[in-house]
Amino acid sequence: MGFLARTVITAFAFWCADMLIDGINFAGPFALFIAAIIFGIINALIRPVLILLSLPLNIITLGLFTLVVNAAMLGLTALVMPGMQISGFWAAFFGAIIVAVVSWLVNRAIGDRDAAAAR
Repeated sequence: MGFLARTVITAFAFWCADMLIDGINFAGPFALFIAAIIFGIINALIRPVLILLSLPLNIITLGLFTLVVNAAMLGLTALVMPGMQISGFWAAFFGAIIVAVVSWLVNRAIGDRDAAAAR
């Protein structure tokens, strides 16, 4: 799946989080797409380091600490993105859950057409 498709899926997931959680706000549709791009860059560069550093906590909590890392990535995106506001940790926590679930559902529904064609 291409970069543009993943960006649109993430922007849609951000829109869902904006609609469902009072503590998450976006300035407009353009801010959704810019935030999706920034979120992708942050997840590619910073998230692997945090996952590695939090490995002992992830082992102790049987992987549930990953939700905290995902909330931190969403909060960091809000710090970098001027058109995105998150009111606190719990808004980021539940927003990260919504973004993960919506992204997973849309990816399952759309699927990777190139990989299916290659089989």
